[in-house]
Amino acid sequence: MSTLSYDATGAAQKALEQHLPALVEDRIATRIFAKDHTLWGPDAESESAIRLGWVEAATVSQPLVKDILELRDALRAEGVTRIVLCGMGGSSLAPEVIAGTAGVELTVLDSTDPDQVRAALADRLAETAIVVSSKSGSTVETDSQRRIFEKAFTDAGIDAASRIIIVTDPGSPLDKASREAGYRAVFNADPNVGGRFSALTAFGLVPSGLAGVDIQAFLDEAEEAAEILNDDAPENIGLALGTALGGTTPLRNKIVIAEDGSGIVGFADWAEQLIAESTGKLGTGVLPVVAGPAAPEVTSGAPDVLVVRLVAADADVELGDDEVAIAGGLATQMMVWEFATAVAGRLLGINPFDQPDVEAAKVAARGLLDAQPEPTAAAFVDGAIEVRGGDWLGDAGTAESAVKALLGTLEADSYLSVQAYFDRLAFAELEGIRDELAAASGRPVTFGWGPRFLHSTGQFHKGGPAIGVFLQVTAAPAEDLEIPERPFTFGELISAQAAGDAQVLEGHGRPVLRLHLTNRAAGVKQLQDIVAALSARASATES
Repeated sequence: MSTLSYDATGAAQKALEQHLPALVEDRIATRIFAKDHTLWGPDAESESAIRLGWVEAATVSQPLVKDILELRDALRAEGVTRIVLCGMGGSSLAPEVIAGTAGVELTVLDSTDPDQVRAALADRLAETAIVVSSKSGSTVETDSQRRIFEKAFTDAGIDAASRIIIVTDPGSPLDKASREAGYRAVFNADPNVGGRFSALTAFGLVPSGLAGVDIQAFLDEAEEAAEILNDDAPENIGLALGTALGGTTPLRNKIVIAEDGSGIVGFADWAEQLIAESTGKLGTGVLPVVAGPAAPEVTSGAPDVLVVRLVAADADVELGDDEVAIAGGLATQMMVWEFATAVAGRLLGINPFDQPDVEAAKVAARGLLDAQPEPTAAAFVDGAIEVRGGDWLGDAGTAESAVKALLGTLEADSYLSVQAYFDRLAFAELEGIRDELAAASGRPVTFGWGPRFLHSTGQFHKGGPAIGVFLQVTAAPAEDLEIPERPFTFGELISAQAAGDAQVLEGHGRPVLRLHLTNRAAGVKQLQDIVAALSARASATES
């Protein structure tokens, strides 16, 4: 068991003092582990009754280990050493963190961008097997990725069925079709676990184990963590974190999660989808903001911000005002944050296990794919950037003035969400604009790669408080890519996903600035220069 520690100051400490006694007296911890589906109110009972399997996932998943390791060894004996995960949201983010922290290679394909898909296909195909992860199998992204890989294997003279591994719920359409197709292996996950709580199920374990992670040790650590959390005691760190996430008064609904020496690679990205999708509904919720320890939000002192630092177990951390520091191993932290999110849901008065607004963007994207309308004309073009926006653009005539106009729509409790719908691996440096936009705007900024964030913070953007301001960046691919046996291409799919999401956000009355890069490299550089100039100007004004 890794060392687990927790410390809090300011609003987080007050929340603990306010709520912890009642949480202990009401036996919330042991009732969660007893799968008491009444904890989140009458409206949530039907959903929570079939979504609490995660509390025992570490134990229930133990029998999977043998089969996963045997398959890994068999694949390696055949020269298959590269695993590509086709999955979205919780199905991809948990394995990405598990493999990254263990230092093993796992290619995560959670995009419909033609260039990113083509790059995944081009890398060591002869040594590759894919894991297709989807609870239902109806997820358009993973279905499209499976189709293109299946064709690529066949075209290369490789038996495609021998290279395809499926993770899905028992009895799902994908489960049935995969067994009929004779794919290499089909692993069933516990259907009573939602996607974002599925890290310790087959969804987290199969790709990680095949990639080379010691999943037995991972599960053993999680089992020990579950025993510690299943305790109605004031020392329960899961209860404490739950009060920080959902119990501050007034609610600090921007949770800045800062990696600060924990050694866990990408944990905040996983926690982001867990918290945002679980809490962002009924006009409330908390928005996770993934940031570094020196990010502007960390020192802003804003009354709606709470900072959570992910630290090393032996770190001597000096906390600022309104901060939390938490340390623990990866499996331990995953159990703690899942538990704390369930506690936060109770404090917020929402059902943490549904995602009522995720479907809206999917429906809008499907409608655009079916109709194939002409793109909306740009308001104007500036260099490699086409600009589209609402009436709030005013007389903006440059991309820089358009970004400035968008920042002008921010209010005292707003946040800015940057959403980039293209190759997140080739253009990872674009994420650097997050800190600069936070400095320029003085407000919290999230950065998400589309379409993967739609299965994550997308729920909060539409179901949470209507305080978001959105900067959407799309980009023309070098070359489009056909999806086998589908009437649309990857380029058309990602364009429809972006346009559909913008349509839904604008339908909620939110400002959306859409920047389309007609040339990726030139457009990214132009946007970086624009944001750098705005940040520098803000810094000069402050000084």
